[in-house]
Amino acid sequence: MPTGPAPQRRRGKENGFSDAMSVQKCPATRKRPVAVDADQHIDKPSVPRANLAISTQEPHGSVDHARKFHDYTVLQQHVLFWDRDGDGQIYPWDTYVGFRDLGFNILFSLLAMAIINFNFSYPTRLAYSFVPDPLFRVYVGGIHKAKHGSDSGVYDTEGRFVPQKFEDLFSKWDKEGGGSLTFMELFSMIHGNRLVADPFGWGASILEWVTTWLLVQQRGRVYKEDLRQVYDGSIFWRIREARRGRREWRRPSGVDGPSGPGGPSGVDGANSIEDMAI
Repeated sequence: MPTGPAPQRRRGKENGFSDAMSVQKCPATRKRPVAVDADQHIDKPSVPRANLAISTQEPHGSVDHARKFHDYTVLQQHVLFWDRDGDGQIYPWDTYVGFRDLGFNILFSLLAMAIINFNFSYPTRLAYSFVPDPLFRVYVGGIHKAKHGSDSGVYDTEGRFVPQKFEDLFSKWDKEGGGSLTFMELFSMIHGNRLVADPFGWGASILEWVTTWLLVQQRGRVYKEDLRQVYDGSIFWRIREARRGRREWRRPSGVDGPSGPGGPSGVDGANSIEDMAI
């Protein structure tokens, strides 16, 4: 027997709340609106996806990439590029070579190697042992334990991908609504995501987002689809293959060569991810 009327899916004024998602006493709620229409493109966007990074533009994600690595979480997929021999362990040398393969210069790659393996080896090691790893390896199977504070929340604490958080990232910080973020918008996001008494998280976020900016920005902007592919790691493989095939990739600042930030490498070929047939 029916027990009462079915719950209604209403929002805002329809439900009697003129400011259901923002309030006057907290201006940040007005300045940083959440993405309210994600469910029009994604089924249950607030439910984390274990092995698929999806968006309103790409509701099926990186299909071939996800099929190949379906047994790995999205966070694990993000770091698999650096696990060169597939043994589940990322040695410091693997980190260095991976950044070199992406086009970063020796100094930047050495710095990334030192920071990443020194700081993330022990947290990921805890999935297997309390004894620190003398070789400072990062363990793919325990990478969820390296999730830090003051981040975007797109990965959950188990390394799954939360589509709603990814859409919120752009609804909050993409002020022009064009599906891309400028450097200053990224900086505002880092600042807005800071948690109290979390200097490690602040520093990690700065390193991650600056690296992302240097790697994928086009004409001073980080585009949504490029960023989605950063989250699932698929873009790293594409960049490496493009560079090995002598097809052009946007050369980041801090990489070999004379070109400036985001400038071309001088190799004939594609200028964007969409143009690369890999």
